Amino acid sequence: MKFAICNETYPGWTFDKVCEDAAAAGYQALELAPFTLAEDPRDLTDADALSLCQKAHAHGLEILGLHWLLTRPTWFHITTPDALVRRETVRFAKHLVRICAATGGRTMVWGSPKARNTLPEWPYEDAFARAAETLRQVAETAGEYGVTLAMEPLGKKETNFLNTAEETIRLCKAVDHPACKLHLDVKAMSDEAKPIADIIRDSKEWFVHFHANDPNLLGPGMGEVKYEPIIQALRDVNYSDYLSVEVFDYSPGPENIARKSIAYLKAQLGIA
Repeated sequence: MKFAICNETYPGWTFDKVCEDAAAAGYQALELAPFTLAEDPRDLTDADALSLCQKAHAHGLEILGLHWLLTRPTWFHITTPDALVRRETVRFAKHLVRICAATGGRTMVWGSPKARNTLPEWPYEDAFARAAETLRQVAETAGEYGVTLAMEPLGKKETNFLNTAEETIRLCKAVDHPACKLHLDVKAMSDEAKPIADIIRDSKEWFVHFHANDPNLLGPGMGEVKYEPIIQALRDVNYSDYLSVEVFDYSPGPENIARKSIAYLKAQLGIA
């Protein structure tokens, strides 16, 4: 398994400085949040993406892909009955597919809880069908660019749609496109009744990416979640891609978070 870290861990840092520190800490890749790259990510260009790729490579890093896709602008949505909003969401997501590919990235983690919440008056199966249709259109373009949509289950405090890996796999099956798969996140899985290790094993045919963190919003090993059974389950399903550190509480400082997280992960993997 390899190590990555999300760039928003370094709020206010230049991209060059983020790359420098992440590489110094031992990471092999960055995962990028579009809202950190431009005030309006619709303004991002292929030239911007190529520049990011070149800067990362200069520090020995790759860009694995994007996440926090629909954070800004704030009105995008995948379950809404408003066909115009869904159409514009598809347009924007296809734009991000092209940006992701231009950076050399191959994964787009689709979390964005507010952009999928349903309202009580929307029948669940209708909202589910709208989400599947919306994502299918994006997946078709993603497949053309060699990018995979990694759909992320999230906890009930964050959203009321796609709260479990099982529900999210059902959506991926409804999308019915090889470019639409599952993403797993330790903080989110901690909200499920099923043990995290069991979720990993039960999802082995679907998940393509993994976020390492803790329900306390900090990095792996910085909270109460024990990673021994998690790492064993990942090994059991032969996961060999990135463990990507994603935190939400930056107060310990980015350098501290980056180094404590990777040191803990390496210890769990038996890497000196």
